[in-house]
Amino acid sequence: MVVTLAIACLVAPTTPATAASHGHRFTPGAPGAGDPYFPQEGNGGYDVAHYDLSLDYTPASNALVATARIKARATQDLSRLDLDLKQLTVNSVQVDGRDARFTRKGQELVVTPRAGLRKDTRFTVTVAYAGTPKSVRRPDLGEFGWIRTPDGAYVVSEPDGASTWFPSNDHPTDKATYTYRVTVPKGTQVLSNGEPGGEWTRGGRSTFVWNERSPMASYLAMLAIGKFTVRKGRTEGGIPVITAVAPNRADELKTIHEGTIKAIDWEEKVFGRYPFASTGGIRVGVDVAFSLETQSRPIYGYRPDTPTIVHELAHQWFGDSVSVRRWKDIWLNEGFATYAEWLWDEQHGGPSAKQTFDNLYGKTEDWPYYNELWRDREAGDPGTDELFTLTPYWRGGMTLQALRDRVGDRAFFALLKAWTSAHRDGNVTTEQFIDLAERISHKRLDGLFDAWLYTKDKPTTW
Repeated sequence: MVVTLAIACLVAPTTPATAASHGHRFTPGAPGAGDPYFPQEGNGGYDVAHYDLSLDYTPASNALVATARIKARATQDLSRLDLDLKQLTVNSVQVDGRDARFTRKGQELVVTPRAGLRKDTRFTVTVAYAGTPKSVRRPDLGEFGWIRTPDGAYVVSEPDGASTWFPSNDHPTDKATYTYRVTVPKGTQVLSNGEPGGEWTRGGRSTFVWNERSPMASYLAMLAIGKFTVRKGRTEGGIPVITAVAPNRADELKTIHEGTIKAIDWEEKVFGRYPFASTGGIRVGVDVAFSLETQSRPIYGYRPDTPTIVHELAHQWFGDSVSVRRWKDIWLNEGFATYAEWLWDEQHGGPSAKQTFDNLYGKTEDWPYYNELWRDREAGDPGTDELFTLTPYWRGGMTLQALRDRVGDRAFFALLKAWTSAHRDGNVTTEQFIDLAERISHKRLDGLFDAWLYTKDKPTTW
């Protein structure tokens, strides 16, 4: 990234939360993933494999009627499970085709199947829901989630906005594949993650199918609904490119499309093989404060320049394919994408990354952002409300330059490719990055990372 309540429905009685059956003791899944930044986000007791989302949306009224089919595997003997859903009205829930009891508790949709689910059992939860989705706000980010436009809507969900429009295990640690079936009035288009799976029109309404077959964190799930000019092509490496812009942004299509191809071709050389089946970008018809690295196809909320395109596409490696295990490690996303901008400049006639580092390091206390960079927070643990402030971005990028200075170019660039290869489609921690950096460089680096990530003051030695 560059920077209601519903009534409950009761059905037949279900297995008690701690019932035992044939030697199995079934217990509830945890109502959170254990992330201290977002204690209620994500859930325990199961792992989602696939979301199949059928959405019928009418832009004029902002009315959404939807069904989510969630294929999952129990990771414990499970008596009940939670899904994250912050708004919208739930009409029914089924588990493996049988009605299940459900209640709403804050953002939690609590589902109790008729019988306990044994560990490693694969099951499907089907949730029918409806309403008028709304956006949400953060102090460091502004508006995100489901955002209306004059002719439709689009979705940017980082960090916890997925649960505003579909029931989910809304934490990066539970990645899944996705199918979207979105029905809209004839003449309206739908774009999303992954690759198109067909479209048809019946009775004045059109349905668009998209498939994201690579594991994806829920906050990266994306829709763009409205009217668009679409351009297709391929990178030099043969990766399909789908770029789309709203009609009032037609003059930006060439920049985004060609900029995407150039950025991906360059980033594959620096970071390793591109991790997804296609790429591209979408420019929506309204201006908002940020763009987002939605998987395979970033959404741009303002006119993107080359650094922005490079940044969002670098996230396809750092953040999308290799995702954080806990949100406090956001620098592993934003610091790396920021440093990608600096490397692009270095290799395309601009200042070197070291010169950019030196410029930032030399700022004095009268600089407007001095306290934000050096005094207010730690880059490696910035705080829930400061995830998208300058510290994890710029100080995160400076951490990588300090590391490059210490280990040398050969080890540093080998590390970037080793990191993206070893953790492709996975989740990571800062500790894992430090460990890999030390193994590749054969150097002790804990002092360097402590100075740059876990102190607030400007480092003087490292």
